[in-house]
Amino acid sequence: MSAARRLLAAAALMTAISCGDGRLPLVLYSPHGRDLLVEIERAWEQARPEVDLRFLDMGSQEVLDRIRSERANPQADVWFGGPKVLFSRAAKEGLLQPRRPSWAETVPASARDADGHWTAVYRTPTLIVFNREAVTAEEAPADWDDLLDPRWRDEVLIRDPLASGTMRTIFGHLIARADTPEAGFEWLRSLDAQTREYVHSPALLHEKLVRQEGLVTVWEMTDILGLIDRGAPIDYRFPSSGAPVIDDAVAIVAGARHAAEAAEFVDWLGSREALLLAAREAFRLPARTDLPASQLPSWAERVQAELRPAPVDWGRLEEEGADWMQVWDRSVRGRG
Repeated sequence: MSAARRLLAAAALMTAISCGDGRLPLVLYSPHGRDLLVEIERAWEQARPEVDLRFLDMGSQEVLDRIRSERANPQADVWFGGPKVLFSRAAKEGLLQPRRPSWAETVPASARDADGHWTAVYRTPTLIVFNREAVTAEEAPADWDDLLDPRWRDEVLIRDPLASGTMRTIFGHLIARADTPEAGFEWLRSLDAQTREYVHSPALLHEKLVRQEGLVTVWEMTDILGLIDRGAPIDYRFPSSGAPVIDDAVAIVAGARHAAEAAEFVDWLGSREALLLAAREAFRLPARTDLPASQLPSWAERVQAELRPAPVDWGRLEEEGADWMQVWDRSVRGRG
């Protein structure tokens, strides 16, 4: 997000906060998109009519950058959504308030911060996506390395990774799986040669894929299932060698103006009611392990059957991922 866009977004948010209707404003920063956020807003405000839930939708890396810039005067109460590596980085910088949700023990220990700064709400698999009107399921790339086939030269679209926690996770995995980081960057340089465009927003990425301005991309499951549900001519494959599955977290912002209300909201967000709502309406896979599979929507069956989670060194991604993206931006982007 450019500096001008950040200023405009901040001005819009502050205008909304200052022009209230007497209800208590609870502000979320989130990359989750309107499909989920509107459902969450509607359900929470029905349960708590005295609260005005407000959200600002942006990439998860942009959320982290924004919370950093607002550290002296926090504007958000809750950071809702993004890979745990970004939340861990924020916790180390003192940007998150430690507080364990009531449901924290129902998610794996690897999906929650030991000191309670963040907890995963959803599991978000990554995948390969293609336009099914131009590419058959048999022709579509079955694994990461298939993206480098000459067939896909100038047909790959990529969400710009500098603003996207999802793409940082995918690129980080592709670097870390190589014998050396240098070999990983060389692989990404080959992918760069296949790439038609690095797109600045998920919405634009989806539009271009539907219009066949590119035939293949990599992204995350929930957005893609939502597009398919609305009739978009796209389909997906989970990479056969394994797909990183993002522990999609939530946290209370340090210095939040409405910390008590934020804690109550986070408790509700991980409840059975809210998780099943998110699964039904926005294709979110719960991080909780105590929900029977029979309660989940039918789409989850295909996911559970086809998904092969990749082993990911999340600690290494947390420690080295930001530097890797700087190297990628300087020496890989546009140089394939």
